[in-house]
Amino acid sequence: MTRQTLSWMALFTALALPGVASADHAMEKGGMLVDHAGMTLYTFDKDAGGKSMCNGECATNWPPLMVKANDEPAKDKWTVVMRDDGSKQWAYDGKPLYTFIKDKKAGDMTGDGMKDVWHVAKP
Repeated sequence: MTRQTLSWMALFTALALPGVASADHAMEKGGMLVDHAGMTLYTFDKDAGGKSMCNGECATNWPPLMVKANDEPAKDKWTVVMRDDGSKQWAYDGKPLYTFIKDKKAGDMTGDGMKDVWHVAKP
């Protein structure tokens, strides 16, 4: 292999790593769950039976915490739910997880209590 090929391979590996480690999809911070970028994660009261009911425009405003190809649950309460479009979403304690489009920086919680059905996800 050429040096340039190895450099490209190293770049692609580095870009892929954040999604590979199972602990990178989310973590606990300050008594709530956040994604790998520190953005607040939410649950939706209308989700039931381990299924996401937030699709279409709802999922545009409340982006699901998506499972990447090599992700695996890190702990007992982490599971994967299948979305209507066939993609996979992370769930904690059976509840699918989402971010909120109006949260602009790590630590924002503008979606908490929205329409009395969105809540900060807590471990």
